[in-house]
Amino acid sequence: MPKRALVVDDDFFFVEFLGELLEKRGYQVIKAHDGKEGLLKLENGPFDILFSDLIMSKIDGTQFIKIARKKFSDVSLHIIAVSGSVVEQMDQLTDAEVDWFLAKGPLEQMEAQINELLDQIENDVISPKEGSKFLEPGTLYPRQITSELVDRLNFHKGLIESIGFGILVVDRDARVINATSQALDILNASPGDILNKHITSLFPRQERAYLIDALKAVAQNLDLKKVRLNIVVDAKITQLTVSLLRVGSDIAGWIIAVEETGQ
Repeated sequence: MPKRALVVDDDFFFVEFLGELLEKRGYQVIKAHDGKEGLLKLENGPFDILFSDLIMSKIDGTQFIKIARKKFSDVSLHIIAVSGSVVEQMDQLTDAEVDWFLAKGPLEQMEAQINELLDQIENDVISPKEGSKFLEPGTLYPRQITSELVDRLNFHKGLIESIGFGILVVDRDARVINATSQALDILNASPGDILNKHITSLFPRQERAYLIDALKAVAQNLDLKKVRLNIVVDAKITQLTVSLLRVGSDIAGWIIAVEETGQ
């Protein structure tokens, strides 16, 4: 049976580069071009090796990696996180559940480095049990603009997590692409239970029609800023506030605030 690899990155050309490299080594390669698609492709597992970008639109790489690690906890899965901003994220990367970190650089240098790493993995020369490793194609230096963007991203994540209620981010196809820790607590769920699931599937069947009506209402009437509704979750009344997610002039989906009323 051929070795199997999953490659997840929102850079199309990088996915093709990695895919071709792995196929030359005899891997059957499954490709995904963002974290959301990656979750769907996990159903084709198990895999021998996973390459995942860390910063991706919709479902980010850190969440995706944690879900993959949990899903295949009973098999030997080598996870390599890839990013163009590894050096700027160095303080956070030690918390990620990966075996190796690979900084993006010149493809010629990356090809040699990845092949060397795969040689060692396939020959059992090194093991994830030895600890996470950072692989850098040449000397890397922090870039001020990237560091500022990472800092800003972390600030906004902290801001959203600090709000006194849960937040669910829902894509245009009504599938959840992000959830704050408070939302997970209220719904008594893990990221793997929620991400890329249809929003209505998270709530009792008898309540789903009311949620669908709320989603339709704000989508069909752009002057309507929000719709509030109370639904029962685990015998507790939970208030949902549904509004459109706007990115510039585009409508990208919905934002749903989740709050327990205490009743």
